Amino acid sequence: MSVPRAAQPPAFAEDGVAAPGRGLVDQPPTAPRTGWRVLPSRVVALCVVELQKIRHDRTEIYTRAVQPVLWLAIFGETFNRIRAIPTGSVPYLDYLAPGIIAQSAMFIAIFYGIMIIWERDAGVLTKLLVTPTPRTALIAGKAFASGTKALLQAIVVLVFAAVLGVGMTADPLRLLGVAALVVFGSAFFSCLSMSIAGIVLTRDRLMGIGQAITMPLFFSSNALYPTSVMPGWLQPISKFNPLSYEVDGLRGLLIGTSSRLALDFGVLVVAAVASICVAAALLPRLAK
Repeated sequence: MSVPRAAQPPAFAEDGVAAPGRGLVDQPPTAPRTGWRVLPSRVVALCVVELQKIRHDRTEIYTRAVQPVLWLAIFGETFNRIRAIPTGSVPYLDYLAPGIIAQSAMFIAIFYGIMIIWERDAGVLTKLLVTPTPRTALIAGKAFASGTKALLQAIVVLVFAAVLGVGMTADPLRLLGVAALVVFGSAFFSCLSMSIAGIVLTRDRLMGIGQAITMPLFFSSNALYPTSVMPGWLQPISKFNPLSYEVDGLRGLLIGTSSRLALDFGVLVVAAVASICVAAALLPRLAK
């Protein structure tokens, strides 16, 4: 004797009428987003985390603002009076302000690798690596999160520079370009820091290397003086320094000096993308 099969509940269409030939189990579940499709959400999430950290503790903003304020108020004002550095018709304080914005952003990003070492020690990094999120998406999220923090620092420097009388643009499109340059520059330097962290593996070594390369990067750029007044051996080095292109773009956008914006943006974007790939390749070594 045959046993009757249990009837499957009918599937209903939107108007409440049973849809023939379709059951509820016939509809496959929605696949979760994987791969590069998760990149925008990861970047936004990590940027929000950085903003929440700053919201709960604003001390870092105030303490990091001390150094750029001193550069502008003391170094900038002094050299503006003695006119020791030739900057053409642009006052030296105006010339210096974009360089200090780039410098302050770099100083924040260049030690960002310490955070990823802390995440490794706390076990957070291992948990992130077992998720379906690509390593490049994780690194890109952290890179642009450091850019968010650097952008807040740049706003502080811009406000103080305006108080000192630096003549800067108020064009929203130009200011948007300034924000993009700061973010891409910070993304490169933070990925440089995370790449070094993947090689040296410890906080103490990373701190030592970060301190060793920060000032050479700064002084070999055009942040303080034009490339034309540099020693002959330093000028080629300046051309390979991404900080020089960030400063050049910031000057062109903020104070209207002659610049090569297409080249400046191109170099920073390529440098940021390349450094993200390198840091992502070294990430598993750091997690071991």
